Order: sequence, then C-alpha cells, then structure tokens
Amino acid sequence: MGNLRTKDLSKIGYHDNQLRSLVIGVASKNFKHHSRQELLELLVNIKNDPETYLDNELTGRIAEKIIGKTDAPAFKAYDLKTEPVFCKTYGSKHIEASAKKQMDLAVHLPVSVQGALMPDAHMGFGLPIGGVLATANAVIPYAVGMDIGCRMALTIADENDGFLQRYDYQIKQALKYHTHFGMEGGLDIRQEHEVLDHHLFNEIPLLRPLRSKAVRQLGTSGNGNHFVEFGEIELLAGNTLGLPAKKYTALLSHSGSRGLGSSIARHYTQVAMNTCKLPRQAQQLAWLDLDTEAGQEYWLTMSLAGDYAKACHERIHANLLKALGLKALHVVENHHNFAWKDKLVDGSEVIIHRKGATPAHAGELGIIPGSMTTPAYLVNGKGKADSLYSASHGAGRTMSRQAAKDSMTVSAMKKLLNNAGVTLIGGTVEENPTAYKNIDAVIAAQDDLVDIQGKFFPRVVRMNKE
Repeated sequence: MGNLRTKDLSKIGYHDNQLRSLVIGVASKNFKHHSRQELLELLVNIKNDPETYLDNELTGRIAEKIIGKTDAPAFKAYDLKTEPVFCKTYGSKHIEASAKKQMDLAVHLPVSVQGALMPDAHMGFGLPIGGVLATANAVIPYAVGMDIGCRMALTIADENDGFLQRYDYQIKQALKYHTHFGMEGGLDIRQEHEVLDHHLFNEIPLLRPLRSKAVRQLGTSGNGNHFVEFGEIELLAGNTLGLPAKKYTALLSHSGSRGLGSSIARHYTQVAMNTCKLPRQAQQLAWLDLDTEAGQEYWLTMSLAGDYAKACHERIHANLLKALGLKALHVVENHHNFAWKDKLVDGSEVIIHRKGATPAHAGELGIIPGSMTTPAYLVNGKGKADSLYSASHGAGRTMSRQAAKDSMTVSAMKKLLNNAGVTLIGGTVEENPTAYKNIDAVIAAQDDLVDIQGKFFPRVVRMNKE
C-alpha cells in the first residue's frame, strides 16, 4: 500500500484533522495489503454509510469518529504494575541512584514491555537521560523529551588533519558567521529546506503558528550542551565506512528541533496527562494510545520535528563545508531523543523510546561524544536485544549545571582547554569538561553493545554564550 496523505483524504471528503490523523494511523498499521485504490474506495464507503461499519474493530473506530460518538470517558485512571518488566542496566557503578529510581518507576507502567539503562545515565525529567523504554502501542511524550529529535551529525571531510592547522583562522570565522546559538534570532541568510513545505504545517492547527519560527531557526542550535565543532577523526583499520585508516578533518554537531519540538512536546504531554491518569509520582509518564487521534497526531508531529532537526544539521554542515571548500566523504547521524516502531526478538511490535540514547542495531553507526577536551567515539552497533538495540549518547553528566558553575572559574576552564589544544567560541563553565563522566569508562561499560570504528578529537568548539 502506498502511503496515504491527507490531501488524498481531503479529495474524498475527509476534512477533519483529527479524523484524518486517525484514518492514516489505522490504515498504515492495519491495511498494509490493500492497494491505495482499494483503501480509498473502502474509506468512501465508510464515510457514506458509517453505521454499516461500526461492528468491525478496525473500521468501527473510523465510523464512530464520523458519526461523532462521544460516550468514551474523558480520561482513564491506571495503577502501576506490581512487578517491573525486565530492565538491563549497563555500567551501574557510573549511574546515580536518582536515575535508577526514575527508570524503576518507568518499568512499572502498565504499557511498559522492557527497559534498559545506559552507562551515561543521569537524572532527567520523566525518563532519566540515558533511559530506553519499550511500550505496547503507546507513546509517552515526556519519555521522548522536550527537545524532540535531538541528534548527532558527523561529516568526515576530504582533508587530513593538517587542514585544521593550516586553516585555523578560517575555521573560527566560519563557525562565527555560519552558526547561531540561543533561544532567539537566526542566521543572517535565510535558510531553505523542503521540510518547511511539509503539508502538516497547514493541516494541524498546533503547527500553523509555529512555522514562522521554524523558518527563522532553521540551521541554528540551542543552549546548554549543544555544539558545532571541527576536529580530527582517526579511523581504525577495517572500519565499516570503507575509508582508509588515517586521520581526517571532521565536523561534529549536536542539537535538536528548536522551538518547534519543544512546543509539540509541551502540548502533547499535557494532552497525555489530561487523558491518562497515573499515580502522582508517575504522572509525567502519561502516554497516548497510538490508536487514538491524539496518539496519531503526536506521532505525526514528532516525526516532523525529527525531520526538522535533521534539516537543521544538514544546513549547518552544508554552510560550513561550503565556506571552507570541503567535501563530505561520509556522514553519520542519528536521533537520541525520539520514539521508534520496532520489534523485539520474539517478533512482538513495540514503541522504543530513547531519551538520550543512541540507536545501535546491528551494523548501525553512531557517535558518542565525551566533552570539549575528550574524544567522541564513532561506533557500530551490535544489535543487542537486552539493550533494546541501544547505546549511550555521550559521557553523561556527573554534576548539575549549577554545581559545574560553582566548581570552576572561567580562567581555570580556559587553562584546561588550552592544555588540551582546544579553542572554545562561546560556551560557559556549566559545560566544563569536569562536569562529565570519563568517556573511556562509559565506552568500556558498553563493550558488548558497540564496536569502535574511530575517535574524534575536538579542536575548535562553538557553543552558546549565556
């Protein structure tokens, strides 16, 4: 079956946004073997005579929505499971008790199927950072997080590491003029990308007023630990990229979906909390059933936010490579704040939430950064079922931002960076290297989850100056 689009539904008289979201969700999951024409004919029949289709479990949901059946309760209350589902913890000695406690709460949810905790884990909001959770046909907006589609992107360029010394000044100028950090503003030159023409911006009311900000913020980065940096990457012999084992100039970026993603996250987290009532300590982990209009709408908007985050990285990399006359040999990228439809070993379908965790299916490449003065690891996933096909997304914090701020002066951080041969443009002491765990220890704790393909060493780092 070809993918149904909302304009297809509009042509046959389906004009309500929630109804169209429901139809697309039901069709993509349950009518895969229908041709597009067969499916459209069925939908026309349901629209013209909905009562006839009420008794069928699948068509009944569409028919009920058309008729306007509203006798379902406004919300449903749930208790937590008495026993947790299986949850494997990696590098337990590196993980604070508060993060383990958060994960323990998540694996008691009624919809939870399996959990995993990565060695970089630390306390977050809802699900801990570094937490992975598989659920049954339910998506938890707060387990995806506020920065939907936050991701890493690595471009290995067609220059050796000598380029960094020869063009040090030009690299710093390019980072200053072709990146933008912070909550407001944008790049001086308007950015173009096909994601801005996505039909959902016109079809989902929540998104319409967000498009102008998405246009302005395209190709920019946020606050906190988001960065854009040039460095050298040393690829190991026999790497799965098929590139010669040597040192290359590389560009690494970390950021997400900006204001678009946070607005989507806030809205649907509130919808979930209003319709799924859990004990107070678990209320932030309220979920949306994917068979509901709200669940389908969140899934569509989450996916758009992920596409937008990807587009931001594409513009950042394209602008910087063009400014410096570099060409990409290979690009490695993936989300670490997202939810995916996947299957467990037993074949059961689940929704895997990764809140600060890198997808690591067998053969899947990823990037696990350390800090400004320590390497990022280029890794290849081993597809371990116990980890829900995941690995860490970084070194993980050992200090809160306030503690990091209190523990180091600006001059001390400058000395630390200088000794490591790193130039920082912007940045704050909140992100100083001592605020993070030992990346080598974190990588060692997940030896059975990933194979190392290379190491990236930061040289010129650009972050937000708060």
